[in-house]
Amino acid sequence: MGKKKHAEHVNHERWLVSYADFITLLFAFFVVLFASSQSDKKKEKQMAAAIKAAFSDTRIFDMHSATPALTDGGASVDTKPIEMPLPTAPDFGSGNGNGNGDGRDVAAQVRKAIERAAAKQISAGAISIHQAADGLTISLQEGGFFPSGSAELRMDSQGMLGHIIAALPTNMKIRVEGHSDNRPIHTAQFASNWELSSARASAIAREMLTRARFDPAMVSAAGYAEYHPVASNETEAGRAQNRRVDIVVLQLTSAPPPPPMAPAPHRVHNEASTASTSAPDIVKDASPRSTP
Repeated sequence: MGKKKHAEHVNHERWLVSYADFITLLFAFFVVLFASSQSDKKKEKQMAAAIKAAFSDTRIFDMHSATPALTDGGASVDTKPIEMPLPTAPDFGSGNGNGNGDGRDVAAQVRKAIERAAAKQISAGAISIHQAADGLTISLQEGGFFPSGSAELRMDSQGMLGHIIAALPTNMKIRVEGHSDNRPIHTAQFASNWELSSARASAIAREMLTRARFDPAMVSAAGYAEYHPVASNETEAGRAQNRRVDIVVLQLTSAPPPPPMAPAPHRVHNEASTASTSAPDIVKDASPRSTP
């Protein structure tokens, strides 16, 4: 008789093999993720260090402008609004509003006051003063007072602008002129350089009327766009000089206007004399002639 075949026992734990394979693959997957995350952290640190080194430049003015801002290098800029007192600007001349003093003395006083208050900014090129045909001109460069393409004053220029305004005479006519370079601009706020230059001039004029007791009738603002350059627009340095706002003290000696000219008395006398001399002739001609 042959041997009896025993019935094969069914192994119900075969799933453990598949489960062990799954766990092994899952473990390998997380090991790979962990290794790649550690590598990404190193790269992230390297990237952060590179960005920090790139932006660690201590300059606090725009790269497009050759004129530095009105703060010391490396100093932190306070973004809080500066509350300025309302000073009384000097009234040069006789004090009657006509400014009958010597114009050269007035120009010297204004220039000396601004040079004393803005010596550092003048040496840096942010402010310049010169005598023009219209009067004493104080030029405020864009890089020191306005961001590029904007008519909003820099917060760090408020203090210096207050010193300049305090040195200006209130009894002289002042014209604020906005200028730009020849590079076109077209934004939602400014359609051209005309709008930009006019807005910057108006911003300075508004600060003058707000900070000091200027007569609004003595202050005017005008925008000239790129059509009154002081340097060549072919170079970046020249364009930086052309982007400016000029404060022009127009009347350093404002004498009272001459009285209206009265009619010449001798002309009336001559007419009267002519009339008086012609009257007898008329009477004489009108008298009846005697007949012989």
